[in-house]
Amino acid sequence: MSEVPSILKGRLALVTGATRGLGRAIALSYARAGAHVIAVGRTQGALEELDDEIQKVGEPATLLTLDLRKGDKIDALGPTIFERWGKLDIFVGNAALLGPLSPLPHITADSWQQVIDVNLTANWRLIRTLDPLLKRSDAGRVIFLTSGAADGRHAYWGPYAVSKAGIECLGTMYAAECENTPIRVAIVNPGAMRTGMRAKAFPGEDPMSLPAPEDVAPLFLELARPESAVNGEVVTFRDWKKAASVASVRS
Repeated sequence: MSEVPSILKGRLALVTGATRGLGRAIALSYARAGAHVIAVGRTQGALEELDDEIQKVGEPATLLTLDLRKGDKIDALGPTIFERWGKLDIFVGNAALLGPLSPLPHITADSWQQVIDVNLTANWRLIRTLDPLLKRSDAGRVIFLTSGAADGRHAYWGPYAVSKAGIECLGTMYAAECENTPIRVAIVNPGAMRTGMRAKAFPGEDPMSLPAPEDVAPLFLELARPESAVNGEVVTFRDWKKAASVASVRS
């Protein structure tokens, strides 16, 4: 077992895009901290590999093969979780597609729709189906992911940038709506990381110059804690790491 304190002991966490990159690192960090993880991914084989890793650090995860473009399948998720657990404590909307990096007039309607469906619409549907469960938790925690591309100033990032700008709006709006509930909503900008998506976007970049997903996962662990009061804020990994370093020196 890991030496990480069991700060999420007894809590139930759902993580989308859990089979690779940051999603995988988050799922493993939550399992080490004592949470039962509902790992959502597109391929059963990758989910089983993740489950093998989770079993080395904690209890087996619940594996859910789900295509986030299937709205009816997402809508059925809340009632399914309710029947088994009655509530949900943590939801991390991590899954995302990069989509085409191309001038806006050159992007096909199908490519545009696929990115918006997975990156934005799926998270709205997940909020809709999971909201009653999160409100049954004593401290529901929701974490969405954004990107520096959301500012709209990066040419050729079309659907991805628009979807992330939408996620920032979605997250801050949901946070405002949940202000008088046990739910708190954070939006995280993890920055550049050593992932497959980053390599696809920047093929000439040295991946070893970037933080690994495992370096970023502790931020998600902190935001998932019942004690976290962050609500409606965009938290950047770089700023969080700098603040954590300063606090460490002062202590």
